[in-house]
Amino acid sequence: MTIFEEMTALAVRHGAINLGQGFPDEDGPAEMAEAARSAILAGANQYAPGQGIPRLREAVAAHQARFYGIALDPWREVIVTTGATEGIAAAFLALAGPGDEVLTFEPFYDSYGAMIALAGAEHVTVPLGAPSFQPDLAELEAAFGPRTRVVVVNNPHNPTGAVFGREMLSRIVELAAEHDAVIVTDEVYEHLVFGPRHVPVASLPGAAERTLTISSAGKTFSFTGWKVGWVTGPEELVARVRTIKQFLTYSSGTPFQEAVALGLGYPDGFFEGIAAALRAKRDILAEGLEAAGLDVFRPEGTYFITADTAGLGFDSAVDLARRLPELVGVAAIPVSVFCHPEGAERTRSLLRFAFCKKEPLLDEAATRLSRLAELV
Repeated sequence: MTIFEEMTALAVRHGAINLGQGFPDEDGPAEMAEAARSAILAGANQYAPGQGIPRLREAVAAHQARFYGIALDPWREVIVTTGATEGIAAAFLALAGPGDEVLTFEPFYDSYGAMIALAGAEHVTVPLGAPSFQPDLAELEAAFGPRTRVVVVNNPHNPTGAVFGREMLSRIVELAAEHDAVIVTDEVYEHLVFGPRHVPVASLPGAAERTLTISSAGKTFSFTGWKVGWVTGPEELVARVRTIKQFLTYSSGTPFQEAVALGLGYPDGFFEGIAAALRAKRDILAEGLEAAGLDVFRPEGTYFITADTAGLGFDSAVDLARRLPELVGVAAIPVSVFCHPEGAERTRSLLRFAFCKKEPLLDEAATRLSRLAELV
């Protein structure tokens, strides 16, 4: 049983509010759901083309041009995947193998470690530390070497909620060029940012020719179960991803692809609105965590917030996570599970909470958490 399954089981057993689950508790736009239903009734129920339906590829290209000024050929530089997870898997398997190194930041989204291992490559990490969770430049530079083949940039970053600035991203591009490495970016939280607009790596000078950009509809539109993602980048790199992808799922989610194409064309106000609503939810939960006596690191993006339990006398967030559902009726995930052993030691007192829930539920969770200091 994974820690995620364990926390869910404990939440069910104790009737706890599960803030360990990284998905919303309400659906996205009804218009998109209706578009999916209409597509089913219209017969869009067979295999989509392996690269994705033309309308969605065109919508992805138009989205990248509209928001970031990135020009893409929808026929050669865009491929639709079964969520971002498949895009990540196909990219790693296509680009890395035994003897190669794949560089990520740590903590890291758990599928990175699994897929790097499946590719037979070595996983090298650069630590992100509280409170800012920004990489140290010297450590970043030292992590690159002659065997670095892929650099993974998860921005905005899960699980910390950090957003990397243009200067840091530009330095990553420079280092990747110096070592002839491919940059794979995981940008699924691109519209869930609470400060300056998201900066895609591919939009930076010298990056486009060596960058594969991965994103998806799940986080932006609150339809995580649809599993519709995409990979964009230079034709040669996208072709390598497609070669692997055709033996993973080939294609999926035909009617959902139609609906996502519709959503990507929504006006700017829609995307600004979802970020503003999420920021308000972040603040509700942050206030409850602060009232509990925890050190809270308010994220600049994603829908996860990290808190340090050391102030309450807990040096092991894993232990506290196992007690929380019974103690106060809230479940969370220890950040150490997103790390290798050395990184787990550095993050041993940190907990991650998801705030992509309805406000009344977050209000109740904040109230319960605020009593934590009295109970430990």
